[in-house]
Amino acid sequence: MPGKWVRIWNERQPGVPLTLTRVPAEAAAERLMRGDADAGLVRTPVDRSVFSAIPLYTEQTVVVVPKDHLVTAVDEVAPEDLADDIVLHPLDDVLDWEDLPGRPALERPATTADAVELVAAGIGVLVVPLSLARLHHRKDLTHRPLKDAPESSVALAWPEDAKTDHVEDFIGIVRGRTVNSTRGRQQSPAQEKAQRDDRRKPPVRAAGAKRRGSSAGAPKSGKRGKPRRRS
Repeated sequence: MPGKWVRIWNERQPGVPLTLTRVPAEAAAERLMRGDADAGLVRTPVDRSVFSAIPLYTEQTVVVVPKDHLVTAVDEVAPEDLADDIVLHPLDDVLDWEDLPGRPALERPATTADAVELVAAGIGVLVVPLSLARLHHRKDLTHRPLKDAPESSVALAWPEDAKTDHVEDFIGIVRGRTVNSTRGRQQSPAQEKAQRDDRRKPPVRAAGAKRRGSSAGAPKSGKRGKPRRRS
């Protein structure tokens, strides 16, 4: 989805470059507050006392395993299927677990990237949102959907007091507005006055239109006199 939004932006705003920057999930809010980015795709929950946000989508949760793992034989994995596996729980995990399935590791990996390396080494499996499984894709690993697992939602967020016209334009693209739509963009007083004036103007009659009871053609002039009597 971000790639599609950037493509539409470049079509509509060719003179205004839009750059996507990858940051760790826990660093996104700080980057926005410092002004390093105008808006961000962040994981919920979002601090609504500081940020405005639009919920976008909820990601599927998957388990990342080696390609020769037993669960690759099924289309969907249940938590009990991981009972005998070490399930790695990185410190930057974005899922809100009550009870992590499987067996815990002796130590928690520092990052999701570190956990993926441990999965590749055959030390355990990893449960993450689908986008992170794709981000850290390796040829020797695969993933399967994990049912009855917590999910992670993504929102578009920006600082409450730093909304610009360009941010508004990007919000419109994310929401699927057409290029001619003005929904959500605050109009200037002059634009609002012009629209009010247009609504107050009487309808304009098209040139050459017939009035009821008259015929088209040149306008009639003068009055007809009474016919003369012959003597």
